[in-house]
Amino acid sequence: MVWENKIATTLQWTKEISNREQKEAVAAKIAERVRDGDVIGVGSGSTSYLALLAISKKVKEQKLNVLAIPTSHEVSLTCSIMGLPTSTLLNTRPDWYFDGADEVDPNKNLIKGRGGAMFAEKLVMKSAPENYILVDSSKFVSYLGEKFAAPIEVDPRAVNLVETELAKLGVKEVQMRMAVAKDGPVITEAGNLILDVRFNKIQDGYEKEIKSIPGVIESGLFMGFNPEILTT
Repeated sequence: MVWENKIATTLQWTKEISNREQKEAVAAKIAERVRDGDVIGVGSGSTSYLALLAISKKVKEQKLNVLAIPTSHEVSLTCSIMGLPTSTLLNTRPDWYFDGADEVDPNKNLIKGRGGAMFAEKLVMKSAPENYILVDSSKFVSYLGEKFAAPIEVDPRAVNLVETELAKLGVKEVQMRMAVAKDGPVITEAGNLILDVRFNKIQDGYEKEIKSIPGVIESGLFMGFNPEILTT
C-alpha cells in the first residue's frame, strides 16, 4: 500500500477564530484588490488566513497569476495548500502587502506580533509600496498598549540584558512568552525568544529605542508606516 501524505494538505487554523464574520467581510475587501500578475506580501495570523482563503478562491475562479511572499512557515504552508506559488524578498519585491494587527491607534500606529512573525512582517511591509491592515472593530484603541503587550523578539543570550535595558524605558511588566503545545518558551522561526512587554506609556520613539538594544531582533511596534486600514 502506498502511504498518502495528508499533513501538509490538511492544515487548518489551530483554534476558533474570534469575530470571524467581521474578519471574513474585510478579507473579501482585500480580495477585490487582487489583479493578474500581482506579487503580494502576506502577513500572518487569523485575519490573513481568511484573506488567503478569499484570495485563492478569486485566483482559481478568474484564473489569475499571482505570486505570494509569505512571512512565516504557517503562511507558506497555507499558500501551498491553496495552490498559490510563493517567492522571497531575495527574488522579487511585493507590489502590495496585507496583514492583520493586534492594536491600531488613531494615528495608524500598530502593535503586531502575537503570531511571533513581526521580524519577517516588518521586512515585507517595508519592502512594499502599498500596505493594507485588515482589522475588525475590536482592534481599535485610544493608545498603543491599551489591550495588548508589545512583543519583542530577542536572541536567547540577551534576555537578561534586554530586560534590564527595557526597565529604563519604563515598564510595568515583562514576561517571556510560553508555548501552549510544547514545554518551555515559544521559539520563533529564527530560533529566538519573545518577551511580551507592558509599558507605562509607549512613546513615539520607542520603536527605534527598543531596536537599538543589543540582542533585540525586532519589536511588534509598527510606528510611522501609515498603512491603509481596512475594516468592516
